[in-house]
Amino acid sequence: MAIFLRRTLSFRNVLLLRSSALLSREIRQCNSASPHRVLSLPALEFVRESRRGFAKGRNKKKEDESAASTVEILPNMGPTIKANATSHMEAAIAALTAELSKLRTGRASPGMLDHIIVETGGVKLPLHQIAAVSVIDSKTLSINPFDPTALSNLETAIVESPLGLNPKVDGDRLIAAIPPLTKEHVQAICKVVTKSAEDGKQSIRRGRQKAMDTIKKLTKNYPKDDLKRWEKEVDELTKKFVKTAEDLCKAKEKEISSG
Repeated sequence: MAIFLRRTLSFRNVLLLRSSALLSREIRQCNSASPHRVLSLPALEFVRESRRGFAKGRNKKKEDESAASTVEILPNMGPTIKANATSHMEAAIAALTAELSKLRTGRASPGMLDHIIVETGGVKLPLHQIAAVSVIDSKTLSINPFDPTALSNLETAIVESPLGLNPKVDGDRLIAAIPPLTKEHVQAICKVVTKSAEDGKQSIRRGRQKAMDTIKKLTKNYPKDDLKRWEKEVDELTKKFVKTAEDLCKAKEKEISSG
């Protein structure tokens, strides 16, 4: 029994000595790689743990990037895709409508002054924020400032605008007569309408492309029949909004020509 215990203890001591030798060799290698800095055993363990942490952090970053590049999958993505595309296209139509309302026609329209910027009290503001514009008749506008002291600033801004208007002071308001458009003016404004129509349709098509890109990312998550149905719905939606843009521009051109 005593002989067995002595052999067991000797074997354990050998293992301990070998472990110590291996650790000492690793410390010497680290020290030889950086002769100006001596690493102790705790420092060496710190380096090991830091490397492990760095590797884990790098893998976590890759996982986060992969997750960010994917689309959030819902039970039925069709209504969501269509709603997002509709919102984008409605915004394009709203922008086109606002742009067309700024164009001068032969008829009086309150919106034709919206783009005029008035400087009053050292601050530049859109005209509609400092005055109420109303239509007296088809050829005359009334501009009523909220602050009567801004009347002269309003008059200056309207005269300097490219609309060709020459308003007159009438008490606490301005009266602006809309002069008839010349043939050259009509042609020039119609070109602007055409350009605005193309910009609006391009914006609508960008909404379509965004929806189609989203659908393509879902090929592994939904049946092909569902994906084709959604693509068809987006195409029908696009045609509807493109036609709306074209109708708006045709109506504006007709208004300009008849004025």
